[in-house]
Formats: sequence, C-alpha cells, structure tokens
Amino acid sequence: MEYNVQQKSDEIVNRWGRKPENIIEMMHDLQNDLNYLPRDIIFEISKKAHVPLSHIYNLATFFNAFSLKPRGKHQVCVCLGTACHAYGAPKIINILEKELGISCGETTQDMKFGLEVVRCVGACGIAPVVSIGKDLYGKVTIQGTTKLLKKYQ
Repeated sequence: MEYNVQQKSDEIVNRWGRKPENIIEMMHDLQNDLNYLPRDIIFEISKKAHVPLSHIYNLATFFNAFSLKPRGKHQVCVCLGTACHAYGAPKIINILEKELGISCGETTQDMKFGLEVVRCVGACGIAPVVSIGKDLYGKVTIQGTTKLLKKYQ
C-alpha cells in the first residue's frame, strides 16, 4: 500500500488539533486507513503531536484494536472461547487456514485476508462464532466456512 509519510501524518495529526491527549484517536484513524500502524508514520505522529514514541508503542501493544504489522483488508477472527471451542472452532480454524493458505496471525500475500484467534466475543449462545471485519457469524458449520469467505472475495 502506497502512502506519503509526511502527508499522512500531517493529515491525521492536524485532524486532531496536534493535541497529545488525542493520540488514541490518531492511532485509530491510522489503523482504519491502512489496517495497521506503520513505524515511519508513528514516528512522525510522535514528533508532531509531542507524544513519546514509547507511549504510542505501549498503547499499540496493549490494545487489541491496533496492529504494528500489516493486516488484511478483511480480518477473519475465530472465537476460541470455551463454548466455541466445544462446538468445533478448532476445525473451522483448520479449514480457514487451508482455504486462505495462511496460519493464524498471518495475512494473505494479496493483503485481502488476515486470520486470527480471539478468546471470547461474548456470543456463546451462537457458538461457534467467526467475525469478518464488523460482521459476526454464529453457529458456523464446517460446510459453511468456505462460503463465508466468498462474500469478501
């Protein structure tokens, strides 16, 4: 993905008035725009907003919403909480890994999909659960797993 470091950092920092107390909002904007927090832009935002780089990295590694490495356009998350695990989530993960050609924690070469495991999404009544982006799918079956991905091709 192409971006101009100075332009992107100026755009985000200026949107939030260059105020250090708005650093999380700046990080969210960057994450939403590029699907991760590129090191070069984070460095510039740190300087322009007068926020220590260490503070930004602490936030980025603490909150699950942020990623320091590129993520796919569509993040596929499989819940492995107790109910989802019991209802077959590990088998769904295996199918998704084969279908996408990646392991959990990785992103496809074309940057279209990322695959990760989450511990609980709070939807135990419709286990097993898979989310793709903001879409949540419950009672996912082994047969229906590959159909989920087709919607995002």
